[in-house]
Amino acid sequence: MPAHTIRSYEEELKRLRDMIVRMGGLAERQVADATEALVRRDTELATEVVQRDAELDAMERQVDGFCVRLLALRQPVASDLRLIIAALKIAHDLERIGDYARNAAKRSIVLAEQPAIGSLNGFQRMARLVQENLKGAIDALVHDDSEKADEIWAADEPVDDIYNGIFREMLTFMMEDPRNITAATHLLFVAKNLERIGDHATNIAETVHFAVRGDVLEEERPKGDTSAYAVVRPPE
Repeated sequence: MPAHTIRSYEEELKRLRDMIVRMGGLAERQVADATEALVRRDTELATEVVQRDAELDAMERQVDGFCVRLLALRQPVASDLRLIIAALKIAHDLERIGDYARNAAKRSIVLAEQPAIGSLNGFQRMARLVQENLKGAIDALVHDDSEKADEIWAADEPVDDIYNGIFREMLTFMMEDPRNITAATHLLFVAKNLERIGDHATNIAETVHFAVRGDVLEEERPKGDTSAYAVVRPPE
């Protein structure tokens, strides 16, 4: 292959990584702004998050088109092929993260009209953790760092622990006073949105491991969401 062709191909692969980094940055911003809108009861910021989701959708389509073009024209093999396949999967995960952030923002608009219940500290801690995991997973892709990716892959349990605490707290609020049911239900959905964002961040880390190492993590990912089995008793 001529030198200029190799250089052009390398530039295209770099461009692909840059596209994923930009998409990851926007997804991270969406999570941060959706959480800030919830805490500040800021409907204007929440509306911006909802409207901005179209950018992530467009970026996913751009990544998809670019990857298809690379596959068709370059016929990549080995690590290059894995990178392109990984980019397709990661773009989808990032688009889904954007959907969950949009949904959380929509619910924060409703919550701004409801009486405030409980503390939102758990939501802020959860959002911070999933943002850190998301940023770490994207950084691992940029630096071909499978060890960092493996750390992120195994780091979701604290997110689940916070979610479980919020789940029980919201159910308790509902039982103590039926007037809390609407707000608590919306907050439960926001917490679930953040928990799912954490899952997609670890999916990205698993994909990065595949892109760098060429094998698939076969162990079951540590998972701490026990809400499906929760038993909540009425207050005495």
